[in-house]
Amino acid sequence: MAVTLAEEIMLLSLDDESGVPEQRHAAGWAVAGGILLDLVLAGRLSVEGKYLEVADRTPTGEQLLDDRLVLIDSWLGGRDKRRVTHWLKRDHTKAAKAAMESLCARGVVVEQQHRALGLFPTRRYPEADGGPERELRQRLRAVVLDGAAPDERAAGLIALIHSAKLHRLAFPGVPRKEVADRMAEVADGQWAAESVRAAIRNMQTAIAAAAVAGT
Repeated sequence: MAVTLAEEIMLLSLDDESGVPEQRHAAGWAVAGGILLDLVLAGRLSVEGKYLEVADRTPTGEQLLDDRLVLIDSWLGGRDKRRVTHWLKRDHTKAAKAAMESLCARGVVVEQQHRALGLFPTRRYPEADGGPERELRQRLRAVVLDGAAPDERAAGLIALIHSAKLHRLAFPGVPRKEVADRMAEVADGQWAAESVRAAIRNMQTAIAAAAVAGT
């Protein structure tokens, strides 16, 4: 399977020179939302309004997604559905860590451990394979800056980036006002089936609500 939405958001968050994640808190919400949206696109989850439920327990074959599907099913505890925001609050930091580990396993980044001031352990993730990020940024640029029509995954990714206010990570050096309107247009556009568009809208609302509550 191609790099997941969550992994793409993690790639955008990594500083190209240092390999240190930026805007970690906001990126964590988007990463958790990316996993949910990929599972929605795969038909494993559904997001209806404020609620999340499992539609199909069959594994996707993608470890990052399948691990989360099992965790969500367990978290539901036999209930039909629970609030999306509750899952995002529970999982956003763990999801970011899992997405980074998945990128390491793919060989896209490598983990390096350092000690800040010789005392405090820190981790950096420089790229071992720059291809996925280059391709990702080309896709984002084509849709947001050049006006190309997105597919449903691209529209979902742009919606997540926009709702988590990660414009600077996606388009470094480009003023936010030059990309925000187009990103909002893509997020609200007719690029996917209505069920997917509804899920994207609901995920945006949940991420915004969870981020506000988290701060």
